[in-house]
Formats: sequence, C-alpha cells, structure tokens
Amino acid sequence: MKKALVIGAAGFVGGYLIDCLKNKFGYEVYGTKLAAQDFSHPDAMIFDLDIMSRAQIKSLLEKIRPDCIFHLAAQSSVALSWKNPELTVDINIKGTLNLLETVRSLDCKARVLLVGSGEEYGASGAEKGQIGENTVLKPGNIYAATKACQNMLGAIYAKAYGLDIISVRAFNHIGPGQAEGFVMSDFCKQVAEIEAGKRKPVMSVGNLSASRDFTDVRDVVRAYALLAQKGTAGETYNVGSGRAVQIQSLLDRIVARSKVAIEVRIDQAKLRPVDVPKIKADITKITQETGWKPELDINDTIGDVLDWWRKRV
Repeated sequence: MKKALVIGAAGFVGGYLIDCLKNKFGYEVYGTKLAAQDFSHPDAMIFDLDIMSRAQIKSLLEKIRPDCIFHLAAQSSVALSWKNPELTVDINIKGTLNLLETVRSLDCKARVLLVGSGEEYGASGAEKGQIGENTVLKPGNIYAATKACQNMLGAIYAKAYGLDIISVRAFNHIGPGQAEGFVMSDFCKQVAEIEAGKRKPVMSVGNLSASRDFTDVRDVVRAYALLAQKGTAGETYNVGSGRAVQIQSLLDRIVARSKVAIEVRIDQAKLRPVDVPKIKADITKITQETGWKPELDINDTIGDVLDWWRKRV
C-alpha cells in the first residue's frame, strides 16, 4: 500500500484530502498539524510539524518514508496577506523551501505536490479571459506573489535536482468547513446568524463586481489525488471549474436561500487595495492527462455550506 503524507492537514482542505486518498484511492495516509492545533482524523495518523524547522521535516520524512507528499501548509488568505505579509512570506516561501531542501538532502524519491493558486495569474485574468498554465504570471497581492515564488522554486528544484515535483494552481475552492474569511463561507455564516437572530438582518460585503472560478473542495482534492498518480513531473496544472461566477451572483444565490429578508451593505474595510476583475481557469491540461473534471454543482455546494453554518451558529 502506498503512503501519502499531507502536510498542513488541519486546514480546510486537509480532512477532505485524507478522506479522498484513503477511501477513493487506497493510500495509507499520514498528516501533519501545528502543535497548537486540535486536529485528528480516523483515516490518518497525525503528527505535529512546524515547517519552519528542517530538522522536524527530516525526522518525519525518515520515519514515514512517503511515496507522495501533498504540501497544503500555507497562509492562504489574501486579506491576511495584506495585513501580515511577513507571516505569509515565512510560511509560503520559507516553509516550501525547507520542505524541498529536506527532500533533496535525503534523496527522497517521493512525488511532491505543491499547491499554488489561480491568484498567481493576477491581472492576466482580465487580459486573457480563460487562463492557461502558460499565461504570464502577474500576481496582484502578497499571497499571490508568494505562491508564484513557490511555483518557481518547485520548477527549479525539479530541473536542477531531478525531484519529482508537480505544481498546482488551484482556483477558489469552496465547501463546508471553510473559514469565514473566504467569500462564500463569509456570506453563508452571515445569513445563518441573521436567521438565528444573532445579528441584524444586514449583510456586510466587499467588492461584488469581481468574478471568480469556484470549485467544490471535494472535486479539488480528487484532482490532487489524480495528479499524484497521473501527472507529469515538473509540470504545473490548473485546478478549477473553467467558469467565472460574479460575486454579486454568488451573493444573490445565497440570499435567495435565506429564511428572512436581508439588506446588503458594502463594507469599505472588506475592499482590497488591488482586486482583479475576472479570473477563470482553462482546465484542458488536467482533463486531458488525468480525466479529471469537476462534478459538483455550485448551487449544491451553497446549500451544503449554508447547512453547515446553520448547525453551528
């Protein structure tokens, strides 16, 4: 049985990826979390790991000897990257470098999947419409810049040292359990709180004119698992729906499911210094090489996220 290591398993995507790797692909799964995090999973053995420590990474890789490594550990909030750029650089660049250097120094043969972001394309999204992997990167925020750097590091280590590295540019993923700082989860939580009488019937929102490519996290992790099996070493793959949904449309669909009337107000504090108008992924490459395509409809995901928040507020 092949062994998979999920670094950063306590985040939004980790639990879903563990489920997918174990139950759909038959891996023996291991995961990591920060010492301060309270996380466990019935289908994986979980270890504490600080990716800022190469010694800890080395010890863990020597103990597990994984066949593939999924590097999810990241500071993944664009909004937080503006507020705390140093933290974002440390985790997303230095943490990735620590992992790659450790894999290289151990002569580890594991396939490494580096998870980046569609945000790396930045303004190219507005210029190109549908974005392919060869589109010029024009990151427009701190988070995107760190992920573009991660991608470049992966390409360098693959070419210079022959490491088995695949990079992913994952566009906006959504689903139950996502933190409230992300747009769909934030909207759904506000609706649930209004329905429960825990806030006034007023929703606070940011920029509604931007369009984004949203994919259910359960589809996203299936793409990661397929790339680990069928992807080409040294390559980068987009993972997205191939469709752009305007934030206004997303909000309208969520509010339409509310059990009470809601007023919407723009909150200036939620507007970003720079915001790309439209982002949409070209997923031809991953579909042709692995057969993957998204299966879950965004309206079903909205229902799942709303129900998740309703049970918790």
